[in-house]
Amino acid sequence: MEEQPKLPDLNTPPRPQHDHTAPITDADGSLQVLGFKSVDAGHESTEPLGHSAGGTTAKQPVRALILTGFGINCEEEFAAAYKLAGAEPTIVHLNQVLHGHISIHDYDILNFPGGFSFGDDLGSGVVLANKLRYRKNAEGRTLLDDIKQFIANGKFVMGICNGFQVLVKLGLLPNLSGNVTPEVTLTHNASGRYEDRWVRLKVNPKSNSPFLKGIDSMEVPVRHGEGRLIIKGEETLAEIETRALNCLAYTDFDGSPTDVYPHNPNGADLNCAGLTDTTGQVFGLMPHPEAFLSLYNHPDWARRKRQNPGLSEEGDGLRLFRNIVEHVQGQTAAVPQEASQFSS
Repeated sequence: MEEQPKLPDLNTPPRPQHDHTAPITDADGSLQVLGFKSVDAGHESTEPLGHSAGGTTAKQPVRALILTGFGINCEEEFAAAYKLAGAEPTIVHLNQVLHGHISIHDYDILNFPGGFSFGDDLGSGVVLANKLRYRKNAEGRTLLDDIKQFIANGKFVMGICNGFQVLVKLGLLPNLSGNVTPEVTLTHNASGRYEDRWVRLKVNPKSNSPFLKGIDSMEVPVRHGEGRLIIKGEETLAEIETRALNCLAYTDFDGSPTDVYPHNPNGADLNCAGLTDTTGQVFGLMPHPEAFLSLYNHPDWARRKRQNPGLSEEGDGLRLFRNIVEHVQGQTAAVPQEASQFSS
């Protein structure tokens, strides 16, 4: 009988694949960590992964860590968005983080892309959220422990579609209590079907999230079956509204928030398409801004371009990524200035 090929065990840590031709130090003489080869064979790299002891320095670009694996499938669009926004994106398999080969603390922005993690078998985002909450590493910490510290250090987290579902099921959004306990949920669309369409969004002008700074509205696609936000209790709903954590609303053609289908594709409470936490550092949304980086991603681009030849060729979604990259760059630039105030 022909011997069957051995399939990789996705529960074991990925093996570092050293590129012996890569330099050990960069141009500045700083030590580099050799690149890793992901368990997911679709994401192989021999590029050295730069290592930083702390946050971003003036000589380094903004670093965005993008998780993949176990059914996540929008990581490449995420990486393209960050690259266009001037950041340095790195895609890694979740196991590389869970097993300690990659530290989220070496990055400025942690990203949970869309997809169908673990097949959505127990509900969208549930299994992945439980893995982050309960699986402990060799030092006895969970990835959720590290994420909480990451946020406490002033860094940023974004989840889109399935990534948003994960953040909600973890309790990182909206996290009104600060205890990282689920307070809302995302469930099956009121239409009873998978929704794949373009929607219009309005930004809550009271939102404190740097992801949305200066944006009034946008048009982006949705593609989900479980995007209906359900808020537990009137008190929770009122607090979310009062603190402007309902940062994005589905709107009609006139730009007014609406619960009318299909403008609101899922029947979400508060017509809500996205949430932030109370700090504004954690941001999640059901629509896909990473799918509208260029005007030419839009199905109606040709007519719009003919009607307005001067129309920007950037897609609405790119503004979110530019915003957060520029915000982190601004924080970095402010550090030496603040330090200089106390120097003689």
